[in-house]
Amino acid sequence: MSNDIRIKNGLTINLKGAPENIIKKAPFPKSVSLNPSDFHLITPKMVVKVGDKIKSGETVFYSKSNSDIKFCSPVSGKIADIVRGAKRRILEIIIDCDKEQKSINHNFSKFKKFSRKEIIDSLLNSGCWPFIKQRPYDVIANPHKEPKSIFVSTLNTAPISADLEIILNEQKNEFKTGIGILNKLTEGDLNICVEKNHNSFINEIDNVKVHNINALHPSGNVGVQIHHIDPINSGEKVWVVGAEDVALIGKLFLTGKFSPTRTIAVSGPPVKYPQYYKTIIGSKLFGIIEDAGIDTNLNLRYINGDVLSGRIVDKDNYLGFYNNTLSILREGNNYKMFGWIPFINNKVPSIYKTSFSWLFPNKKYDLDTNLNGEERAFVVTGEMENVFPMDIFPMQLLKECMSGNIEKMENLGIYEVAPEDFALIDYSSSSKIEAQKIIREGLDLMISEVG
Repeated sequence: MSNDIRIKNGLTINLKGAPENIIKKAPFPKSVSLNPSDFHLITPKMVVKVGDKIKSGETVFYSKSNSDIKFCSPVSGKIADIVRGAKRRILEIIIDCDKEQKSINHNFSKFKKFSRKEIIDSLLNSGCWPFIKQRPYDVIANPHKEPKSIFVSTLNTAPISADLEIILNEQKNEFKTGIGILNKLTEGDLNICVEKNHNSFINEIDNVKVHNINALHPSGNVGVQIHHIDPINSGEKVWVVGAEDVALIGKLFLTGKFSPTRTIAVSGPPVKYPQYYKTIIGSKLFGIIEDAGIDTNLNLRYINGDVLSGRIVDKDNYLGFYNNTLSILREGNNYKMFGWIPFINNKVPSIYKTSFSWLFPNKKYDLDTNLNGEERAFVVTGEMENVFPMDIFPMQLLKECMSGNIEKMENLGIYEVAPEDFALIDYSSSSKIEAQKIIREGLDLMISEVG
């Protein structure tokens, strides 16, 4: 059974450099990285030390606040370095890969008969539990609490981001198996959101609710989908799993091995060969960047994730744990004389009719990271509401997050949002505020004060 969900507010940003429908297998990495910053509010407790040999699927560290949540190595190899920052905070664990890979083997041959507890224990011990996140707060789910429903989004509406349907086409059986596993984790609905008018194998899956969503960004954000399908109230939990992560969970139970492969779209205007690469979670990026035909001598910005909500990294850095997109833009460190003059210097798409961009809705742009202005005071213009597709007042919520008023944050819908839901506000707001950072700080305050 499928339902149609129409989301009116939003904005489509047409950028050049969208990935072509080509999936290329990247060379096996020489080293990989586990970065605790990918797991928000997780304080790692190390199990290994520098020089230790480790197998794929073996525990590297666990959460200090919940020792059941383990983080496992994506490869077999040697712990090359544990990078620490101020106060000996662990910033990164570097693992040099073996030429011959060895894995921890689990006996999941009778997984179809597993109880809910057995499935949770299997996910925790294998390293797959971090793929399951929860709303509110957009953090790794608590395995000891049951969600009222589970959401999987298979559409990605952010600019030049990965097409999840292409990624799943080669992993249909694993995805279906993963969905069957997730179905046992909740008494509520398992909701799968797909792009409207797309014929997908997902419509053939039993015991799920399929929702057809129109593709105006940010309708691909799972927080927007939850808001329109199964809103979150105080005390409730909804679990969220990425589309390819569902397939990785399915692969775990089919093979008995933790195999964290990741299909990423390398995209952006400076990319000569924008396409998909199949690699390992945590792989070094430089080899993939070179193969995609990117001139590394140019002043470019490399983003783990999409251009609106991803994290800036160096070209010699590593792939993030969750993202399916590596975005590349030109750095916008140039100044335009009289750049405010309408119709002449405004060469970027605008939500206002101060340029001719609205006359050419399908035109693709080569945009850089220039802010085109400095941070300024909030002005009541309605521009935030135009791109925010929830029944929430975004400007008022941002103000209360800045002031730390917990009661008003609750009344204004803080439980329903995540930083990525405010990414379009970062792009379109004339105040140039960092809305995603403000929301993240507001959510962290709620965790510390309310829990």
